[in-house]
Amino acid sequence: MKKPLILIVNDDGINAPGIRKLISIMNDFGEIVVVAPDGPQSGKGHAITIESTIRCDKVIIDDGPQTEYSCSGTPVDCVKLAVNKLITRKPDLCVSGINHGSNSSINVIYSGTMSAAVEGALEGIPSIGFSLLDYSHEADFSEGEKYIREITQSVLDNNLPEGVCLNVNIPKSVDDKKIKGIKVCRQAKANWVEEFDEREDPKGRKYYWLTGKFVNYDKGDDTDERALENHYISVVPVQFDVTAYHAISKLNTIL
Repeated sequence: MKKPLILIVNDDGINAPGIRKLISIMNDFGEIVVVAPDGPQSGKGHAITIESTIRCDKVIIDDGPQTEYSCSGTPVDCVKLAVNKLITRKPDLCVSGINHGSNSSINVIYSGTMSAAVEGALEGIPSIGFSLLDYSHEADFSEGEKYIREITQSVLDNNLPEGVCLNVNIPKSVDDKKIKGIKVCRQAKANWVEEFDEREDPKGRKYYWLTGKFVNYDKGDDTDERALENHYISVVPVQFDVTAYHAISKLNTIL
């Protein structure tokens, strides 16, 4: 039997420590093809490139049996290009990450990491986005490794429901707080309270820098934010169908 074919993507760029760690883990599971942005693409969401060219070059970054491509496009471009041009057979799994920073709650909307996983699901590929709650370039991914392996093996063995991918967030190790396990949960109702820091360049022209703070309004015990607060890995099933089904009957009465 052929080894599983696994597509690896991310949004932090092909040289980011998170994707290098994910590659080393996934090499134990199957044949690996990496198609990742040539530089950081965080916050790009589900953006695609339509008004400029996309360049994609085969690269060798470190030792390993994987095949790697560095792409000038977005994370979603990477998935589309991989599936439609670079890979000769449909991947058995698409994994995205490991992202440097949280993609829990509302962050899933903006995340290039998760948009790549959603695109994988759109292509009919079981897909997982992995994120670690540590933005540091020197982030330690070791504690979450066994859980990444466990989740990956489970998806390879059991598949996922059609159109569903997994949003997996891993808490950061702090002092004596260790990961307690895995919780399947829902996305918390939270948001960013945003501010634009107004500044002035040397020529006197105004420019703005987006800032803000994350506020969790959800007090439920079954959310990803609560799981992470209690040092569990959160696993949220995500779908690309964004229809508000509960609103259809109401709209039919007023339209």
